[in-house]
Amino acid sequence: MTDFRLRVAVIDCGLGNLHSVHKALAAVASRAEVVVTGDPAQIAAADRVVFPGVGAIRDCMACIRAGGFGEVVRKAIAEKPVLGICLGLQALFAHSEENGGVAGLGILPGEVRRFRAPPGERLKVPHMGWNRVHRTRDHPMWRGIDQDEYFYFVHSYHAVTEPEWVAATCRHGVEFPAAVAQGNLFAVQFHPEKSQRAGLQLLKNFIQWRGE
Repeated sequence: MTDFRLRVAVIDCGLGNLHSVHKALAAVASRAEVVVTGDPAQIAAADRVVFPGVGAIRDCMACIRAGGFGEVVRKAIAEKPVLGICLGLQALFAHSEENGGVAGLGILPGEVRRFRAPPGERLKVPHMGWNRVHRTRDHPMWRGIDQDEYFYFVHSYHAVTEPEWVAATCRHGVEFPAAVAQGNLFAVQFHPEKSQRAGLQLLKNFIQWRGE
């Protein structure tokens, strides 16, 4: 599929600077229209939707509910390729331990927990920096990316879900989902826009992916 005239919407909940996400997408889809927007109409009209997240889950979910983005994301997933990034992955689950406990969108089964050190071990939290991502099943989003490739992470919480939803894992004290996939949805805990060649390849794959 060509990226010519594709419209890519990056959901802006008003919580942070999404310039790096926009810049990375524009670099791999130079002939596409990439917009950072909080307008549900623009998101609905897009051919691809990116659901990033920054900051704390409490603030993120408050903005999602205030802007009506929960239904926008659900509808987008039913109709077109959607990429969740970092907090955009965590918000898809039913519940997060962060901020004393916050309800998520409940699109994916499971919850989000804080990293805990295994017995007798010490664990640095947040998990920040480069780490290996191990693919657990084939997916078009992995095209051109080596097994156990390094990606860049910044997070203190991780998803816990059923194995059938997991597309890749990573280890930081415990093994956790680095990517989940379901139908038109592909979501990653790492930051592809900060992950150099491998991250740009994943974003390029997203532009070319038809979903499902």
